[in-house]
Amino acid sequence: MEIITVPFGYLLDWLVQLLGNYGFALIAFSLILKVLLLPASAKSRKSSLKMSRLAPQIKALEIECGEDKNRYQQEVSKLYKQEGIGCTGGCLWSLLPLLILLPLYAVIRNPIQYIMHIDAETAKDIVTWIGASAPNLLSSNNYYHQMEAAAHIGEYLPQLQAAFPEVADKLRAIDFSFLGLNLGQIPSWKFWNFFGEGATWANWGMFLIPVVSAGSQLLSMLVSQKSNNKVVTDKDGEEDKDAQATANSTSRTMTFVMPVMSLYFCFVMPAAISVYWFAQSVFGVVQDIILNKHFRKIYEEEDQKRREAAALLRQKEAERERIRAERRAKYGEEGMVDPNTSKKKMKAQEEAAKKAAADAYAAAKNPVQEEPAETEDKHFSGDPERPYCKGRAYKANRYGRNVED
Repeated sequence: MEIITVPFGYLLDWLVQLLGNYGFALIAFSLILKVLLLPASAKSRKSSLKMSRLAPQIKALEIECGEDKNRYQQEVSKLYKQEGIGCTGGCLWSLLPLLILLPLYAVIRNPIQYIMHIDAETAKDIVTWIGASAPNLLSSNNYYHQMEAAAHIGEYLPQLQAAFPEVADKLRAIDFSFLGLNLGQIPSWKFWNFFGEGATWANWGMFLIPVVSAGSQLLSMLVSQKSNNKVVTDKDGEEDKDAQATANSTSRTMTFVMPVMSLYFCFVMPAAISVYWFAQSVFGVVQDIILNKHFRKIYEEEDQKRREAAALLRQKEAERERIRAERRAKYGEEGMVDPNTSKKKMKAQEEAAKKAAADAYAAAKNPVQEEPAETEDKHFSGDPERPYCKGRAYKANRYGRNVED
């Protein structure tokens, strides 16, 4: 980490001397890093927006694949490859600020070593000397002894210069104050102690710094999610509310988990980390707004082309429906023909339709009289008074007798 921590130490040292305030130096440091990481942030934002834009297609693949999860994963990977998106591309770029936070944390935690540019062994001896001179000055947590010792170097500067002549020109007092707060201290989350006698700005201010930092992180996540929703459109270029809801449900966990993690770390680290994280979130919101505006112009042009194509398709379909309606009104349902049918075939169909209409008219004018089916036996003679005499309705085997002709 020396490759990163040493340059960070020189940069933060220069900013502290230039601005004369440790808190403003951290904010300026955050802004410089944001500018340096702008290309990586742009790639991360582009990848994130592209993945959000594919939400409707991914949802369609989920429905198509059903319970076949392996096929679903294969199809999603294939889609990402076609669109030029790495499955973890957006995540990797977004992890860069976190990777930078680790060496920055080391610089903030060890100001004697990195800001004063004194070797680690000598810095440890200086901390030991101050601890021996003022036993109650340093806390029990030796992890932050350099910050605590650096805040009091000014009180023992002549003695320290005499005790460590090889680094006498590098020793100096560092003021960690910012807005009346000591950024070298670790904030306390026990807010119920900050009432009555404990109701001081030093206590409440240190409690509010992590809360405000986590709140800015939440705001950054919400702005990012809202921007992602704007580019989720269907095949016709219109906003896809269902796909947006699905994407939101997927990212909702991270939207709230990250700020909660940020809140926890801010209460276990020096307040300087909270100031840096707050500045990163605020600058991140501004950066996202600018990047989203840039990329949404590109996607808006694509959506506009989709909308125009969809409108043209609807216009053609409306025209075809108008033609079909005219034919239905003129020929009826039986006279409907395909508009791509040849003229010769259309003429034959028209003749057939005319013939069918003429046959129907003739049948209606001269209906065929059908003889009613016999539903019951008639009397032999047709006279109910003489039922057994032979007549035209006589049946020889009426009573089961077989009579030969």
